[in-house]
Amino acid sequence: MDSTCSPSLYPLVTVVTAVYNGELHIGQTIESVLSQSYSNIQYIVVDGNSTDNTIHIIENYKAPNLLVISESDDGIYDAWNKGVKLATGKWISFLGGDDILLVDAIQSYVDHITGIEEELEFVSSKIELVDDELNHINYFGESWSWSRFKKNMVTGHVATFHSKELFTKYGYFDKTYKISGDYEFLLRAKNNLKSSFLDKVTVKMRSGGVSNRFLSKAIDETYNAKVKNGIVSPFKAYILKRVDKLRTKLHI
Repeated sequence: MDSTCSPSLYPLVTVVTAVYNGELHIGQTIESVLSQSYSNIQYIVVDGNSTDNTIHIIENYKAPNLLVISESDDGIYDAWNKGVKLATGKWISFLGGDDILLVDAIQSYVDHITGIEEELEFVSSKIELVDDELNHINYFGESWSWSRFKKNMVTGHVATFHSKELFTKYGYFDKTYKISGDYEFLLRAKNNLKSSFLDKVTVKMRSGGVSNRFLSKAIDETYNAKVKNGIVSPFKAYILKRVDKLRTKLHI
C-alpha cells in the first residue's frame, strides 16, 4: 500500500499504548501494531517509568513510526493524554500493554470509515477476551447508543477509534479517574456523539481477575462520571452505587 497516494483513503492513524511494568506481554503488543497490514500508522508507547525490564524490551524495537516516552505519570489517563497531545493522526486508538491487535484491525477500521469519516467521531468494534495464554474466554462490545451507554459502558476502549476532533471539542481525559476515565470522557458528548459500529473482532484483550476492591472503585467512578456530566443527581447516584455494590457482593 502506498499510503501517500490519497490521505482520504489512507488517513494517518495513531495508536497509543500506556504501560507500566509490563515486561511479560509488551513485546507481543508492540509486534501486533508494527505488523499491521495497514502501514500509515504512528505508534506512541508511553511507559510510566517501569521498574522491571519493560523499557529495555521496548527499546529493542526500531521503527520510524514508533515514538517512545518513559517517565513517571499519574496513571493510565495521564499517559493517554500525553499520547493524544503527541498524536498527529486523524484517528486515535488506545491499546493496552498486554493486548494484541489482529493483523488487519486498523485496515478494517479504515475500510469501514472510508467515505463517511467526515460524519464520524467514534467507531467501536468487538473484543475477544482471552486469558494470559490467549485462550478464548468471551466476546465483548456492541454498537454505541446513548440510551444504553448512559447506563453502562457497552464499548471497550481497546476496540475503538476516536477522531482527534473529539479531544479538540471535549478536552482530554480526566486523570483523577483511575478506571473509568474513558467512560467519563465519552459521556461528555451525550447523545451528540457521531458513532458507527464495526461488527468485527479487532483485538485480543487479556482479562485478569478483578478484585472486589477494584470493582467497588469502578462503580464509584462510573457514578461520579454520571454526576459530573449531569446524567444522574448526586442523591440518585448514591442510592444506585449502594445497590450495585450489594449486587456485586451477592453476585447477583
